[in-house]
Amino acid sequence: MIVLKSDQEIDAMKASCRLAAQCLVMIEQHVKPGVTTLELNDICHEFIASHGAIAAPLNYKGFPKSICTSVNEVVCHGIPNARQKLKDGDIINVDVTTILDGYHGDTSRTYLVGHGHKPLALKLVKCAEESMYRGISAVQAGGRIGDIGAAIMEYCEREGFSVVREFVGHGIGKGFHEDPQVPHVGLRGKGARLEPGMTFTIEPMINEGHWKTKILSDGWTAVTIDRKWSAQFEHTIAIRSDGSVEILTVVD
Repeated sequence: MIVLKSDQEIDAMKASCRLAAQCLVMIEQHVKPGVTTLELNDICHEFIASHGAIAAPLNYKGFPKSICTSVNEVVCHGIPNARQKLKDGDIINVDVTTILDGYHGDTSRTYLVGHGHKPLALKLVKCAEESMYRGISAVQAGGRIGDIGAAIMEYCEREGFSVVREFVGHGIGKGFHEDPQVPHVGLRGKGARLEPGMTFTIEPMINEGHWKTKILSDGWTAVTIDRKWSAQFEHTIAIRSDGSVEILTVVD
């Protein structure tokens, strides 16, 4: 069941979304060679807690850390750990979800670590970010969920990349994962109708190689099937009562 929100509820949710966005801005200076993913986790956890919020991933269905850190071939749900040090030329997605006053805010970004990145990695990260915004641009009251996936898929495939199918965007609010699911591939004019009051994430995962993924033995970490690199960006979106579309996970 899709939970529609009033503009007042969206405003309340926006505070949590803004905090998640602020966390991504804050952590950028710490994303550098030699830093461990556990250090990034701990910095984000303290930042979120210091603002009176909860890190939603911690203990969610058994997830052991406060953020997800997905490096290079890791598609999503990478678990921060003390042994994983970032290296020059890596890429890393940091995925932050906060709970503030009962509402979730969910956002992620892929950072370039250091310098000397291979040209294909730079193109991949740029494509992932642009594809997210193309998906957002396809959102309109009265449209369809499939419009979003089609916009993302058409662009990424033209650029020579593939779009992950196994993981999708999702409704969000007082629940971490609500209806509807928001695939990042699709057909225009197909799928659930978009309507005022809907709040959901758009979070395409874009791969250099094949779109297929597999889960490692920890039960969480998803990697590309061919171990080629993957990049992701994510925003939480709302459709207001007047039909306007707003990105909630931004810093004012």
